[in-house]
Amino acid sequence: MLDAIRLDKVSFRYGDEPVLSDVGFTIYKGDFAAIIGSNGAGKSTLLRLILGELSLSVGRIHLFGQEARHFKEWAKIGYLPQNGPQSGANFPATAEEIVTANLFSRIGFLRFPKKEHRERARAALEQVGMAPYARKMIGSLSGGQRQRVMLARVLAGEPELLLLDEPTTGVDAPTVAALFETLTLLNREKGLTIVMVTHDISRAVAYVSRIGCLEHGSLVELDKTQIHEELTHKHKHPAKDQPGSRKGESVHGDAGI
Repeated sequence: MLDAIRLDKVSFRYGDEPVLSDVGFTIYKGDFAAIIGSNGAGKSTLLRLILGELSLSVGRIHLFGQEARHFKEWAKIGYLPQNGPQSGANFPATAEEIVTANLFSRIGFLRFPKKEHRERARAALEQVGMAPYARKMIGSLSGGQRQRVMLARVLAGEPELLLLDEPTTGVDAPTVAALFETLTLLNREKGLTIVMVTHDISRAVAYVSRIGCLEHGSLVELDKTQIHEELTHKHKHPAKDQPGSRKGESVHGDAGI
């Protein structure tokens, strides 16, 4: 199986405060993975390290088989930040214009979008069920609708890997269900590799193929029994010196999260 992301013995700290410790995991092409953990566990930090927004303290990150510090094909990676819907709420633009703006590298500097760009934006809105709202001002939409527009904006760039940071925060239950259905469809039919940071484990477990838990600086992949324990608040990470497990690696070996 081909790697989309591979972390080798990654550690990170903010000043003197350690956040991640010797983390190693692999996300394969075609995975739909969720990363869970308590507030402050370092989930968003992990995504920012993958995106190169933060510099590693120790270790290496590989993207599509290439070390991240030499990686240039960032168009392959789409990212939906945690505050995506709120950040564009007051921007004077329609949903279609918001999505089209992510095609600037194809449109060209100081050039107007062509028919092909508008069609690509409309197709992305269609994917998330927002095509009927294409001409609506972004500020007139609900939080859940804005979230779907922001997802369409990312999808318009046709990424191979999608990173989402708490995409269900602050949106209603029907929107959450629609979001998971959309992501599942993209994963299964388009082969899109997805890594989602989420607190919504009860929803995620019904859709994702893998779940990793980030806690006390380590990341381990949970099996079905551990997921049940997590849902009932009984799951605990194995001790870092427990036989058969290594810091930051899956209790099932190097192959997993």
